[in-house]
Amino acid sequence: MSERRVVVVVYAGAMALDITGPIEVFDLANRLLPPGAVPYRIDLVSADAPLVRTGSGVSVEALPLEAGQGPVDTLLVPGGWSVGEALQDQVLVSWIRAAAARSRRVASVCGGSFLLAEAGLLDGRRATTHWAYSETMACRYPAVTVDAEPIFVWDGPFVTSAGVSTGIDMALALVEADHGAALALETARFLVLFLKRHGGQSQFSAVLDAQLADHPPIRTAQEWILENLHNPLPVAEMAQRANMSPRNFSRVFRREVGTTPGQYVQRTRIARARELLETTDLPIGQIAGRCGFGAPETFFRSFGRTLGLTPKEYRHRFQVITPSGFVDRRQEREGSPV
Repeated sequence: MSERRVVVVVYAGAMALDITGPIEVFDLANRLLPPGAVPYRIDLVSADAPLVRTGSGVSVEALPLEAGQGPVDTLLVPGGWSVGEALQDQVLVSWIRAAAARSRRVASVCGGSFLLAEAGLLDGRRATTHWAYSETMACRYPAVTVDAEPIFVWDGPFVTSAGVSTGIDMALALVEADHGAALALETARFLVLFLKRHGGQSQFSAVLDAQLADHPPIRTAQEWILENLHNPLPVAEMAQRANMSPRNFSRVFRREVGTTPGQYVQRTRIARARELLETTDLPIGQIAGRCGFGAPETFFRSFGRTLGLTPKEYRHRFQVITPSGFVDRRQEREGSPV
């Protein structure tokens, strides 16, 4: 194999970052590949060729769909605000179905998973999409097992990623599968991501932001929770901060936030612990105390149940990494100037 062909099918209104994020990963990986390694070849194809206007107004140059014929290593389908219209385009959906049959693997970013599901490619499989649209996807495609938690899901030859930037994480995982962890990590470093997230990383940080309630008493309680995670935080004390009875507080909190106060506190403790594991060298026992876990053993059990990793394993994978120097090895191979 002389090259790994990546075919990105684009359509009017697709999200620019869904397209450019992954292909920048593949392009940068090419520049870091050692001599003799198989590089990526990236082809953008579209029924709207040669210029396709994305949802943000940025136009990308693409080849006609016919240029995407033949064997494909990775078929990539982006999402976008126009994905609802794209789902009605039977030519596009049929093309994706046929292209998937001659692809080694098929990947999607954000709402691109809807197009894969519309083509029947995800029936009987586990998949993800942006957390805000996971319920819609589950209702529209009951044959698909939709998991709203991970940033990307790999099921057989199909890889679906969550919202927007997670397409970069997914592309790094594809690079790792093709060329090993060292190259994927070096690529992540140069992209100034500082860490390379695996698929089990939760979308929860975005969900937390979205869960800040509009209802002032509940929002006040949430802000107090965030400032006092090191304390026990019983419901009665949270309710007092909201000037409500515990029973009414629990009812209103669930209505406004979508989860119980206890579940919210537990998930917030885990989110804070992740932040400290990623960005500090604090001992794990000290992190457990700062996040309000009564004992390290309780922290270990809760963390493992939520993320499928021990705190030590999580820190090893996701702790901040200082970027290394960068050498464009593609220039070394081709002898070309910058």
